[in-house]
Amino acid sequence: MLESVGPLTGSPWIYAAVAVSVLLDVFLPVLPSGVLVITAATAAAAGSSAGAAVGQAVPDILALTLSAATASVLGDLVAYRLAWRGGERLDRAIARSRRLSSAQERLGAVLARGGGALVVLARFAPAGRSVVSLGAGAAHRRVREFLPWSIVAGLVWAAYSVALGYFGGQWLGASWFATGVSFLALFGAGAGAAYLMRRPEPQESGTGA
Repeated sequence: MLESVGPLTGSPWIYAAVAVSVLLDVFLPVLPSGVLVITAATAAAAGSSAGAAVGQAVPDILALTLSAATASVLGDLVAYRLAWRGGERLDRAIARSRRLSSAQERLGAVLARGGGALVVLARFAPAGRSVVSLGAGAAHRRVREFLPWSIVAGLVWAAYSVALGYFGGQWLGASWFATGVSFLALFGAGAGAAYLMRRPEPQESGTGA
């Protein structure tokens, strides 16, 4: 069964592959980092049965979660720092992009109020992580405003993705079907996050005395 998931999942290199994929998908959102995390977690779900029976190594759930979460935070910080130092060229690129400009404004308002739900939501939305990390850097938001929420977002996303793969493998078997169902659940969370990010904030109405 593990062979059908892929030989990489039985090697310690799976953690490096996951970390590199998650680190780079802030710049290349088309990278299937979520699929890779889910696939590895699905293989880990077989560890108590097929993996144990044949003596084949399977990914460790905690190590998989930590490698994905750490790489997510590092990728966010790299994008943040690059955008911080981007200069006028990046500022003009953001000004030309309605999506980036809107995200930058909303992120600034959210972080200024001491909240960071937008950062967590963006981690699930397609390309949302890129938009928020670049927007925070370009707006020169303080790192202590952005980093804690990036850590929360990375941990939540990694734990959710690993849980989908692991429990999907436990309930449906360590197969491509289980991986597909888990990926659909991750895609559904991303679609919901994207909808919430696009939804305009309610305007506060003043009340007369």
